[in-house]
Amino acid sequence: MKLSSLLSSLGAVAGVIILWIGFNLCSYSLPETQQAIVTQFGKPIGGPITNSGLHWKMPFVQTVNLIDKRILEWDGRASEMPTRDKLYIVVDAFGRWRINDPAQYFTRLRDERSAQSRLDDIIGSELRNAVAKNDLIEIVRTTINRKPDLDPAATTNGPPVGLLLPIRHGRGAIEKEIMAAAAPKLKDFGIELLDVRFMRLNYNSGVSAKVHERMVSERQQIASRFRSEGEGEAAVILGNKERDLKGLQSEAYRLVQGIRGEADAKAIAIYAEAYGQNERAAEFYSFLRTMETYQKSLGKDTTLMLSTDSDLFRFLKQINPTNPPAPRR
Repeated sequence: MKLSSLLSSLGAVAGVIILWIGFNLCSYSLPETQQAIVTQFGKPIGGPITNSGLHWKMPFVQTVNLIDKRILEWDGRASEMPTRDKLYIVVDAFGRWRINDPAQYFTRLRDERSAQSRLDDIIGSELRNAVAKNDLIEIVRTTINRKPDLDPAATTNGPPVGLLLPIRHGRGAIEKEIMAAAAPKLKDFGIELLDVRFMRLNYNSGVSAKVHERMVSERQQIASRFRSEGEGEAAVILGNKERDLKGLQSEAYRLVQGIRGEADAKAIAIYAEAYGQNERAAEFYSFLRTMETYQKSLGKDTTLMLSTDSDLFRFLKQINPTNPPAPRR
């Protein structure tokens, strides 16, 4: 009795295990973010399964291949490429895509690794073509009508330094052009291209050095302009100073000469009044002026030759020596 009950229990457990294994072999669960392609001996059968939930399959014959339904990312490798104006730049771009035809995608590519490789080839080629057809400023700037902000120091009193050239398309239009060219090619693989954007643009090492040199040169031009303007202002200030100084000096000289003239006139009037009272006063005045003339004109080493009829010599003729020289023997 005990043996039969044990065997029945083991049979029930074995039946449950067999049913569980059979259920797992014959069914599969599809999550919300996945879609499936069922293959039989490696060939797809039926259409893609997009509804989430529990589904059935034939065990050991059919295989379920899961395909993502979400928006996937493509991150291109940074590569160096030339622009139309012969500048070599390093371009790093990214994109977004999804699988809109699972059967075509599975038939042509099988897995996401192959899809990423195909995206690298197609988007990378169109990216290189778009960069080669446009100038660098077209790839960098996004708006056409926006006026760039310039350094006021670079545009004051002279031609602007570092003025940006106008653009025709802009970065947004170039990104749309790349997407429009690559999307039809990817559609054959069951891929819908949603967006392509530039992530990073940079000069290579050789061009970066030239750009830095140009920036230094522009700043040196601004500094030279400031220096020349400062020198011009300094010259104007110095000229005004010299003009004002000469004006002050001439005015002071005029005042001095006027004061001296007035003083001389008053002195002459005083002298005339003092020495013009009688003949002896006038003669005394003449004597004083002659003595002053002797004092100013005759020095220690002065040799003066005068005529005996000269007015300057008439007082010298009347001088009686205090100590006459002794007579010669």
